[in-house]
Amino acid sequence: MLTRLGLIAALALGTATAAWAQDATPKDGGKFVFVAPYGNAITSLDITATPHTQDEIVGKAINRSLYKWNPESGKPELDLAESVTVSDDGKTYTYKLKDATFHNGDKLDADDVIWSYNRLADPKKALPGAEQMLQIAGVAEYQAGKADHISGLKKIDDRTVEITVINLANPGWNLMSNYAPIYSKDYPEDQLASKPNGLGPFKLANYVPGSKVELVKFDNFFEKGKPHLDKLDIMLMGEAPARDVAFRNGEIDANVLGPVQYEAYTQDAALKDHILEVAEVYTRNIGFNPKIEAFKDKRVRQAINYAINKDLIVEKLLKNKAYPAVSWLPISSPAFDKNAKPYAYDPEKAKELLKEAGFETGLKFSVTATSNESWGLPIVEAIIPMLAKVGVTVTTDPVENSVLSDKILSDNFESFIWSNSSGPDPLKYLTCFYSKTPQNACNYVKFNNADFDKLIDQAGNETDPAKQNDILRQANNLLEEEAPVWFFNYNKAVMAYQPWVHGLKPNAMELAIQDYEDIWIDDSAPASRK
Repeated sequence: MLTRLGLIAALALGTATAAWAQDATPKDGGKFVFVAPYGNAITSLDITATPHTQDEIVGKAINRSLYKWNPESGKPELDLAESVTVSDDGKTYTYKLKDATFHNGDKLDADDVIWSYNRLADPKKALPGAEQMLQIAGVAEYQAGKADHISGLKKIDDRTVEITVINLANPGWNLMSNYAPIYSKDYPEDQLASKPNGLGPFKLANYVPGSKVELVKFDNFFEKGKPHLDKLDIMLMGEAPARDVAFRNGEIDANVLGPVQYEAYTQDAALKDHILEVAEVYTRNIGFNPKIEAFKDKRVRQAINYAINKDLIVEKLLKNKAYPAVSWLPISSPAFDKNAKPYAYDPEKAKELLKEAGFETGLKFSVTATSNESWGLPIVEAIIPMLAKVGVTVTTDPVENSVLSDKILSDNFESFIWSNSSGPDPLKYLTCFYSKTPQNACNYVKFNNADFDKLIDQAGNETDPAKQNDILRQANNLLEEEAPVWFFNYNKAVMAYQPWVHGLKPNAMELAIQDYEDIWIDDSAPASRK
């Protein structure tokens, strides 16, 4: 078995080119003890009600979407549909659904898909998953209150559903989202947060708030012969030192590593050969709210990018467990411009721009941040003295993980530091800066630029992938020039795993999101796992 997978920065589509080898035949049975490392709690067991990766780690075991992400091929593929046909104009997709069963025994049908997508897009519910619906025809009218349903969704028969989209991009990029699962139309909506009813390989057995989520194998999962495990425990462990102790004691089977642990594990002979690495398609950034007068001037935004020595922060604080950012799209994106240069560390240039903009002195703002060691308060504390040297005063607004997105979506911030998805599909993630994309979808900084919008419109109607990437490359470069955020870094995700664990995948979308149905435990596992 290949026990360590290193990933260079320039991987196409952010996925591994080397094979992640598997031992011959998976063994059925046993228990896998995983971690949700981004906090000590989850927001909801209804994944559509939360934008948090912490919750997604649990939701991925319970639910299924129309498409799924294949981390090996780096593409979306059908999941709840067995086939799809596409109209001649490339905008209408007809899906034949699989024979799938919900945990409560309900059978999947076309009405479930239509109900789930209408629910997600309902403006009155304000669900974060609404972002994934924006490509479907009629969603704009539905959200504007001009229609009482999404016109682009149509039932052909119980097992066949038709979806019409507004552009020529593959809808799989949106509809594979774990935040856009298919729910049963007949299941009480008010029970989803506490007693979820999904189509996934595991069903809820017990939830101990602040501690763990216990799941058991769903025998009627639609993928025959899966899952291999009988049980799956997901421990809610936000503190890296606690995870480290638990992993070294064999209490958990995998550990998502922070910068300090990464350095320690790679130098430990007993641990270094069971490490999985991948360049994730996440861009860490500080977003600027244009309700702050200074942030309306791109010279101020550019000055902040020039004033911060991000290379030093990546090296000293993150122990090189990251790649310095150039613009929004990660270096692994097919639309990344390999000739583009990042903002240099140039305090004098920063001072010059601030003076031109009329903010030579007196510029103050706060950064809303969590305690996350890779993209939270420690990073803000590092940039405070750098910005002070150019006359900018920064304060912190500390919040819990679960509060950060709430403050951003309610426009209750001056700036924020966050880690946001930026791939693998460049059109989908650049659309987050399209002026018509609402703040509660993903245009958190309310970016509005006519030239950028024009490029996104062109890209959405371009059928040639090479030409589309060319247009998106221009859009990404324009975004760098406009600097609506401080471009910090692209994450290098690292996971250590016990030698008895098999089936983990280098998921560039988010390493902590795994295909649990493919994980299995061998005979060398301790008795507590058997």
